Amino acid sequence: MPYVIGRSPVITEKFKIIDRVAKTDSSVLITGESGTGKEIFAEQIHLRSPRSDASFVRVNCAAIPEGLLESELFGHVRGAFTHAVSNRKGRFELADNGTIFLDEIGDMPLALQAKILRVIQEKAFEKVGSDVTITVNVRILAATNRNIKAMVDKGEFRSDLYYRLNVVPLHIPPLRQRAEDIPELASFFLSKFSKVNKKDFRGFSQDALEAILTYSWPGNIRELENCVERACVIAGGKWIKREDLFLNIADGTQGVMGGILDGAPGGARNLKTATNVFRANFIRKVLDENQWNQTEAAKALDIQRTYLSKLMKELNIKRDKE
Repeated sequence: MPYVIGRSPVITEKFKIIDRVAKTDSSVLITGESGTGKEIFAEQIHLRSPRSDASFVRVNCAAIPEGLLESELFGHVRGAFTHAVSNRKGRFELADNGTIFLDEIGDMPLALQAKILRVIQEKAFEKVGSDVTITVNVRILAATNRNIKAMVDKGEFRSDLYYRLNVVPLHIPPLRQRAEDIPELASFFLSKFSKVNKKDFRGFSQDALEAILTYSWPGNIRELENCVERACVIAGGKWIKREDLFLNIADGTQGVMGGILDGAPGGARNLKTATNVFRANFIRKVLDENQWNQTEAAKALDIQRTYLSKLMKELNIKRDKE
């Protein structure tokens, strides 16, 4: 499962939701920053559903010009507009009995939103230039990196469509909030691009691993993938070094991860040690920000309070005496 690799508690919880939701036909609105892998999570819902043998059709609402989006979604008949030289099926028709994924739904024009609402309610639509009604059996998943509720409040997004899409909300956390998964993701991408570039890397050097764990990854998994791919192209030898990554750790982009490896025992930091040091320092920082209120800290970390207490014991996290 590319991009969805991870065993952090927050990702484990997301997959519990996915497994429950997948068995239904309910609409799911997937939110999260750019690069967090929303499309991959949508695909996982489809693959775990009774519709898995049918099509999973993707539509990037932000990438298709407004004048063409209706035709892309619903199709058109010959002569409907200039250059419409033949009948054409739209994405909804192609997704019949399967799943359609409307990515960047927040960029969909208001006029089209009404037609999407009709498909959800009536399972019906007409092609551009036609008055023949077509019915489909389609499950709708949508995703956005925008605050749709705020757009609704401003009149920039239809409230009725929002509530139809948001039957099950699924928020994908940024990589900086699931940093336990970073080493595994980096290793996955290293293996992937080693094969692509016909190279035999053994792994990341100690300084490269420190850089990967220190950087805040504002571009999330997409940026991590790009970084590792570039390193695989540039690096020589058997190990990816810090300079191969081209990460500006000291330019202010390190954010909440700055100094996470401080206090690691000795000079030799293996992967397990580095990850545990990160986890301890990251959790401590969140606890400090919440005056060591474990309930509030657990909410900020998006984990259960009982799991936070367990981690604090495992990682020997204690409040400093004042």
